[in-house]
Amino acid sequence: WTLVHIDHPTVLQSAFFLWGVIVMSILAAYHVPHPPLIIPAIGVGREREIAATVRAYHETMRTAAELRPDTVVIISPHATAYDDFFHISPGVEAEGNFAAFGHSEIAVGIEYDEEFVRVLSGVAREYDVPAGTLGEKQPALDHGTMIPLFFLSEYLGAAPTKFVRIGIAGLPAHTHALLGQCIAATAERLGRRTVCIASGDLSHRLTEGGANGFAPEGAEFDELCTAFLKTGDFLSLLQIPGSFAETAGHCGLNGLWVLAGALDCAAVDARLHSYEAPFGVGYAVASFIVTGRDDSNGFTAQLQRSEDAVIAELRAAEDDYVRLARMSVEHFVRTHSYAQLPQELPQELTESRAGAFVSIKKYGRLRGCIGTFLPAQQSLAEEILYNAVSAAAHDGRFEPIDEHELNRLVYSVDVLSVPEPIESAAQLDPKIYGVIVKSVADNRRGLLLPDLAGIDTAEQQIAIAREKARIQPKEPIALARFTVERHT
Repeated sequence: WTLVHIDHPTVLQSAFFLWGVIVMSILAAYHVPHPPLIIPAIGVGREREIAATVRAYHETMRTAAELRPDTVVIISPHATAYDDFFHISPGVEAEGNFAAFGHSEIAVGIEYDEEFVRVLSGVAREYDVPAGTLGEKQPALDHGTMIPLFFLSEYLGAAPTKFVRIGIAGLPAHTHALLGQCIAATAERLGRRTVCIASGDLSHRLTEGGANGFAPEGAEFDELCTAFLKTGDFLSLLQIPGSFAETAGHCGLNGLWVLAGALDCAAVDARLHSYEAPFGVGYAVASFIVTGRDDSNGFTAQLQRSEDAVIAELRAAEDDYVRLARMSVEHFVRTHSYAQLPQELPQELTESRAGAFVSIKKYGRLRGCIGTFLPAQQSLAEEILYNAVSAAAHDGRFEPIDEHELNRLVYSVDVLSVPEPIESAAQLDPKIYGVIVKSVADNRRGLLLPDLAGIDTAEQQIAIAREKARIQPKEPIALARFTVERHT
């Protein structure tokens, strides 16, 4: 089975009007899952267990083809992906097959819309969105791209539709939405009749004993997503915390964030066609048909206002510890010099000494974290002031914080008790104690703070602390524990 599209002459696009409003070049968007067994030759009968998903797939891809799109943009979590960059597939054409699922004879080939890719890359630069064609790892089409095409091609037939394939990134919701806005802006500039498809499953952790494990958050995540898909509530989809989605084990939320931007200020007819999860993975099929323009329906602007309100609340609730960390970072980033300690700090900061860690997050993701487990400065206040700068500018895992990021950062300060030597992991509780792992052979040390999301056992704590210190699993170690006073 093969799908190949041949180059076609450029069609002159005209302006379409609906009730006096310019019809947007984004005609519709779809969210679809990508279980390989949905293809009969691969499923060999198991596809009948997701019959509602199969019917919904045919229904949505038929309507997509009937819109006569010039360009179909597919966002796939299994295309080339980077933590801080959206990869747009380059080249004239691409193909792939299902050899990984035992069926190399099932092949898919597409022709890329090179002009759309070129303009989209330029628009992304204008929007300050990190996206482009650099860094391709695997030119062959991935199954997240091929499965929607398997259904869509049946209804496109010989239509001269071209394609754009984009991978997701480890960037926050608003950046994915900005990429969606770039897609919409590109479609408008080129006059392309464009359809967007976000390929992705919901939670992979719905049942005990599943390949990806079980998480109680999985069912909650799917319930939220399907409720929002049913009503086209993209603002709520944008506000689902990334950490919660990761715990649920999804692979589809990032694509929905892109759709939110592509449909920004569009009036849409939203419909949830199906939801099934017989294999412990959530499969949802949804469509969003653009019916006109609605400037009050600006998801990204609403998200910005919502975030501004949250940040304002956090600023108002800061205690002296957190306020000192933020002031230190903001002063250093703007002046490249250390701040002076503020007047009238409480005695507990100026007259005591302790180790302290400063953690900085942006959109729920760690942006920097550095600290000391024993005091290195003359006071706890100085400890926080200097460690905050180190977290912002000298954490080797991240680029130094830039001034334009300052109004989106959230800080926490952990003040450490004096470490207490322990004999074994049995004396640890990851919710109460942090751990320090020291190599017996030399001075390599690894530290892990307590009460971190996703770390539930002492063994996990020790393994991660070993990894941070580059201490091999079988190397002898000494352990110490500590408690923290956390300021957020």
